[in-house]
Amino acid sequence: MTAPCTDDVTFTSHGMRCAAWHVRATSDDLSHDGLRPCVVIAHGFGGTRDTALMDFAEGFAAAGIDSFVFDYRTFGASEGTPRQVVSYQMQRQDYRAAIDAARRMRGVDPERIAVWGTSYSGGHVMAVAADDPRIAAVVSLVPAPDGVAAVAEIARYAGPVAPLKLVAHGLRDAFSTMTGSAPHRIPLAAKPGSVAIIATPGALESYEAIGGPTWRNDVCARTSLEVAFNRPTTQASKIRCPMLVQIGSQDQVASPGAARKAARRAGGPTTVLEYPVDHFDVYAGAWQAKVLADEVDFLVRVLA
Repeated sequence: MTAPCTDDVTFTSHGMRCAAWHVRATSDDLSHDGLRPCVVIAHGFGGTRDTALMDFAEGFAAAGIDSFVFDYRTFGASEGTPRQVVSYQMQRQDYRAAIDAARRMRGVDPERIAVWGTSYSGGHVMAVAADDPRIAAVVSLVPAPDGVAAVAEIARYAGPVAPLKLVAHGLRDAFSTMTGSAPHRIPLAAKPGSVAIIATPGALESYEAIGGPTWRNDVCARTSLEVAFNRPTTQASKIRCPMLVQIGSQDQVASPGAARKAARRAGGPTTVLEYPVDHFDVYAGAWQAKVLADEVDFLVRVLA
């Protein structure tokens, strides 16, 4: 596979500079009048653009599709303080700003913009597409489209007290913002039994394996106060473009049932593919190659 040309670019989201990579296609197979389709890509909960995303972008490049891979505000190389704030509302705003920037990129067809998300951002792309009828396609990989289901998953694998502990940490962090104190952060991933956003078996090891140089294993605890309100599944019926939903049937982080429900609610043509894997199995190795191949087949079909 020929390595694609990758440019460092920036765009502005609500007054702050965000960092992105424009990964250009290495094939003209999908070019129309010199313009190529483009996929806007962002990481999942607490990830960065150097966290297992470039393998997907390079696969799209070989198929003739550009990628626009970006960091949310407060993460990676993007601006924003305090650092490591996971806000679904902010992140959706950043997706929209990234889409606007991608539409203006030289060589990109503004009418063939797809959105790609995974885990937490697998829900974001549903909400963003529901609000933007110009989006040409959606890829949602092992998505978390319902915050209520996400909280229920935490209670299932960590016990009913675990969500209450996270809320207590969130309130402590929220109090710090009112008093001007330093943010209170908790681990993003940790071993089972620990206080963390994700404490399923193997989560910490998986994050450490795929995390890039800018990835940090902490987030501001205030995110625990809003997770249950993040419910893009309620907007799925507004999606009109083709959508691919890829579900891990053994997913211990993002509820497979919630993903299936969101796919059923979608208002446009939706393809659902299931794989006998856990949440993090799709980011490396044979299963990453499999889900990527399915994404390429889908995108080539709907963007051609």
